[in-house]
Amino acid sequence: MTAPLLEVDNLSVQFVVGRGRRKRIIRAVQDASFSIGHGETLAVVGESGSGKSTTAQAILGLVNPSAGSVMFEGSDLLKNSSREMREVRRHLQVVFQDPYSSLDPMMTVADLIAEPLDNFEKLSSAARSDKVGELLELVRLPANAATRYPHEFSGGQRQRIAIARALAVNPKLIICDEAVSALDVSIRNQILTLLRDLQEQLGVSYLFIGHDLSMIEQFAERVAVMYLGRIVETGTVEEVFRSPRHQYTGALLSAIPTHHKALRAGRIILQGEIPDPASPPSGCVFHPRCPAATEICGTTRPPAVQTKSGEALCHHPLEIDSRG
Repeated sequence: MTAPLLEVDNLSVQFVVGRGRRKRIIRAVQDASFSIGHGETLAVVGESGSGKSTTAQAILGLVNPSAGSVMFEGSDLLKNSSREMREVRRHLQVVFQDPYSSLDPMMTVADLIAEPLDNFEKLSSAARSDKVGELLELVRLPANAATRYPHEFSGGQRQRIAIARALAVNPKLIICDEAVSALDVSIRNQILTLLRDLQEQLGVSYLFIGHDLSMIEQFAERVAVMYLGRIVETGTVEEVFRSPRHQYTGALLSAIPTHHKALRAGRIILQGEIPDPASPPSGCVFHPRCPAATEICGTTRPPAVQTKSGEALCHHPLEIDSRG
């Protein structure tokens, strides 16, 4: 069996805010574990504040984890030196949610795309220009875009520029942090199609962070569902969407808009909001909002219920949909 490209094991991230009596520990990510294979897409989903982006930042080295390991091609990124991390970063790129904020408005598109190249390779002016042209063609932008500035483009076009920039150094993994959530639906579909085509062409892997489950169903092979810093369910998209086992996953899926009256009638309506991560609930972190919670849910961490393709952390897992 081929080793995973990325393997995250029991990753935890904590932030200390305030001082003295006002000091609080924010448990942003707790014991997160997942892996991504070569040429595979894993989607991490959950409500805002669930820890999705913090997990990505820890993988990228933008925040310091308090525990766990992040193995990339067999190397633990959390133990690498600055020099070792520099070499890894060419294989590990990111596309952020807002391309207008992530792209320097004072730089031309050519300079934006070539900046990663300049950091890792010494190219002649002609070779640099040719590479920029190739990348623009790859993301389906005209060659004359190279001399223009980010503000001259639409949101979807700016995101294509950000993707071209991420691809400049031939990465093996691209983290898409809500990369299409700010776009109109039609433009969003175009960008997702582009990302799929690039994956087929280049063999790149994606860690895709989002909250729109209907979109993720069409894009990812596997999914990890996060709630209050914990991954509560994992599995293939096909299995999790057909037969969710965790009550929270079931609630997320039941919220997908549908015209089917029977499905609308069976929706799980969550009460309240996500608890304070500085004071997470005991037992199952989801129990204060769970419609199936019992006494054990508030006192005991839930066991891992094994599924065909993953697991769910739940005392009262949903029944498997035998209808498929």
